Amino acid sequence: MKKMIFALTLGAISVGAWAQDNGAEQIARGEYLARAGDCVACHTAAGGTEFAGGLGMKTPIGTIYSTNITPDKETGIGDYAFEDFDNAVRHGIAKNGQTLYPAMPYPSYAVVTESDMRALYAYFMHGVAPVKAANRDSDIPWPLSMRWPLRFWRGIFAPEVKDFRPANGEDPVLARGRYLVEGLGHCGACHTPRSVTMQEKALNNGEGSDYLAGSNAPIDGWVATSLRGDNKDGLGRWSEEELAQFLRTGRNDHTAAFGGMTSVVEHSLQYLSADDATAIARYLKSLQPADPAQPAFKPDDTVAQQLFKGDDSKPGASLYVDSCAACHRTDGKGYTRFFPALRGNPVVQSDDATSLIHVVLTGDTLPGVNGAPSAITMPAFGWRLNDQQVADVVNFIRSSWGNKAPAITAKDVAEVRNDKDVITDPIMLGTPSIDKLHVK
Repeated sequence: MKKMIFALTLGAISVGAWAQDNGAEQIARGEYLARAGDCVACHTAAGGTEFAGGLGMKTPIGTIYSTNITPDKETGIGDYAFEDFDNAVRHGIAKNGQTLYPAMPYPSYAVVTESDMRALYAYFMHGVAPVKAANRDSDIPWPLSMRWPLRFWRGIFAPEVKDFRPANGEDPVLARGRYLVEGLGHCGACHTPRSVTMQEKALNNGEGSDYLAGSNAPIDGWVATSLRGDNKDGLGRWSEEELAQFLRTGRNDHTAAFGGMTSVVEHSLQYLSADDATAIARYLKSLQPADPAQPAFKPDDTVAQQLFKGDDSKPGASLYVDSCAACHRTDGKGYTRFFPALRGNPVVQSDDATSLIHVVLTGDTLPGVNGAPSAITMPAFGWRLNDQQVADVVNFIRSSWGNKAPAITAKDVAEVRNDKDVITDPIMLGTPSIDKLHVK
């Protein structure tokens, strides 16, 4: 390793010779880092070849498509020197000099160390098979498609590119977690609210408590939850061990991953070392709540006792018993690390009920992963429950067992159901079409 670092520092050997000499270790390290950064998720189209690009990403001004980052010399990055690769990933500047759309999270990658960048470069150049797949132009109409204004956005909002350095006296484990969260993990890209100019309101905890406080708008029909220490809708009730378990398996005693997070667990987090999962968990647990006034959750068995006695008179209760209780139980506790608890669940208690409405309408599947090989599947109910019924059962869940969250209306359900990012068609969902579409 010392020889490798010395060679890289001096730049005394070519990438090709170095790859033949000490490259295997560096390529393997780059592969691990690419997993940590979940590069495959954005740069792989549904049903496509890994890293060949083509995934459509919707923005308020149109759809952009991820690029081919295999080492194909014509359509990928095969002719990129390290400096070209570094400019794209950390600086947001393409080889042709154009500024990249910030869907590429280069504001987060600005803190990735040069050493890790060189390992990533080694992996993408020598550990990934080249794929000839032409890049697709965005669907953004002119004049919004012009790239030159992005240069000013980058100049105003992108941070200085600077290798991450632990703070003086910082716990090394916590520092490692902070580096992974702020940098390669780019957790803030989804879990931090954005301003009207689309930049994250904070890129690290030093910039304020907005950092990782949860998204302020749905992403693909889901709302990213708070990763801070809030009691109601954050991670305040989770232990470091429970959080590390969730990161690597997508499930723990409190909840199970859903929506876009299932892909992150499947393609990225399950491959973390135990040490890195612990480091991330320790860092996240160090974050103070965004809303310190949130009261601690207090379980309340009143509804559970009512249901045990056969009393389902509370609005939504009978729907819950018929459709939900078999998996989530009448006490809302679910089944440990399989069917998630609804009692005290941060997603259930969030002020924004979009994610809960979405999963009731469409269902979801958390695939089996290392350490948790069984898949967890929730069926869709949107094909047989109308908007008022969904609102009733969601309100029942959000107001039972000690949960205290604002009520929603049938109109709120209709808005989620009609969102183009939310698939409620029973045929598309694989649900037998025993009724007409979308009961209203």
